[in-house]
Amino acid sequence: MNKFLAILNARNKEFFRDRAALSWNFVFPVLLLIGFAFMFSDNGKSLYKVGLLTEENAQLKDRSQTSFTDTQYLNFVQYSDKKEAVLKVSQHKIDLLVDFGARQYWVNQTSSKGYIVEQLLLAKHPKFSQQQTTGRAIRYVDWVMPGILGMNMMFSCLFGVGYVIVRYRKNGVLKRFQATPLSAFEFLTAQIVSRLFIVLAVTSILFVGSDFLLDFYVLGSLFDLFVVALLGATSMIALSLLIASKSASEEFTGGLLNFASWPMMLLSGVWFSLEGAHPYVQQAAQIFPLTHILDAARQIMTDGASLSDVTDHLVVLAVMSLVFLLLGSWMFNWGADRS
Repeated sequence: MNKFLAILNARNKEFFRDRAALSWNFVFPVLLLIGFAFMFSDNGKSLYKVGLLTEENAQLKDRSQTSFTDTQYLNFVQYSDKKEAVLKVSQHKIDLLVDFGARQYWVNQTSSKGYIVEQLLLAKHPKFSQQQTTGRAIRYVDWVMPGILGMNMMFSCLFGVGYVIVRYRKNGVLKRFQATPLSAFEFLTAQIVSRLFIVLAVTSILFVGSDFLLDFYVLGSLFDLFVVALLGATSMIALSLLIASKSASEEFTGGLLNFASWPMMLLSGVWFSLEGAHPYVQQAAQIFPLTHILDAARQIMTDGASLSDVTDHLVVLAVMSLVFLLLGSWMFNWGADRS
């Protein structure tokens, strides 16, 4: 334990003394959040979005399409779960939900777009009954916030650990550690705990500060979000340690870290949803830790999900963390041999 605490304390001091890196961890995500809040403050879209329940849609296929579903410039989305679809109406994610089988519809009374689509529906089907719902609109900044914080966490974990290990190896620091009773597992675990403490502290401060400025939409528990961040950061750090387990070349390691980070940033749903993407793309995204972090965080924030509802994502992150750490410990090289 003394060996572990000594490495942990040394790594923490090294990070906090690097003022430039510490400042950038705070400034960069805040600038992105403020920029997106300004650029997407007007959520107006050229198309109205209307939800159709799956059972109703199946009935429509058995008879001719209704005149309403033939209306141009309306984007129709199918839903099988009525509770989920009604929640989306409450959150302004869709403008109207229609159940043709029950001859009723749901509209958010605070949505101007919902009012317009409602009038279009009643012009075609005046006998449909109205079901009202209310709720606060989810802005783009509410949706993108987990992506920005997750991306910041990803870069901090990957590059904040990988480059440090490579620098230690290149400068012969690891060779000196090899002469001590310190094992590779103890050294790597200390690196994980150190970076984990830093990442969670920075992310928590950013979340609270940004929430104070932008008032994020959060339905679920903040503790559940913290658990997701904890497991997610652990998996990212373990992945970085695996990538840096052997190489002493900063250029080669930088290439590997970019090779791991850029696909995650593009395919894990940081900036846009993958709902309309090709199924192969959606399946490929599941191999990245960031995908499971963002999916779980958004379910908790916007859908009010609990930890039990995102168990599959948590299990994947825990397994990834363990596999990456064990492989990194097994492959770890103390010397300065280049690979």
